[in-house]
Order: sequence, then structure tokens, then C-alpha cells
Amino acid sequence: MTPEHLAHVRRQLESFAAEMFAPLTRRDQRAKGLTYLRGLLLDGRRKSMQPMAERLGIDHQGLQQFLTSSTWDLT
Repeated sequence: MTPEHLAHVRRQLESFAAEMFAPLTRRDQRAKGLTYLRGLLLDGRRKSMQPMAERLGIDHQGLQQFLTSSTWDLT
């Protein structure tokens, strides 16, 4: 992939994430949603929190809190 193609794909991913996580009221939750989505798409066999966070270079507790504490609209 060229740098231009990667930039284009990243913009598409960010646009998709913005739409998908728009119902979340807090900006930090929407940002964690994008980070979580990026983690799911990265290479790596395990998609659990700790290996994913290591690949992203972040603390796994932030992803854990995003999944367990975000205000999801279930309707």
C-alpha cells in the first residue's frame, strides 16, 4: 500500500467510526471507539484487550472501560 492509499483508508475508517459512535455522548468515548476499531483491524491473532492494547501502544484499561462503561443505546 502506498502512503496515499493508507491515508485514504484511514479517513474512511475515521468517517465510519464517527458515524458508528455518534450516539455516544462523550467525546472521549467516541475516541476510544475509534482506537478499539483500529485495534480490531490490526494484525494479530488475539483480539483480547491486552494484546490489542500492546499493538496500539496504549494501556488496556482504557479499552476495557470503553467496552464496559460506554452508554450504549440499546433501542
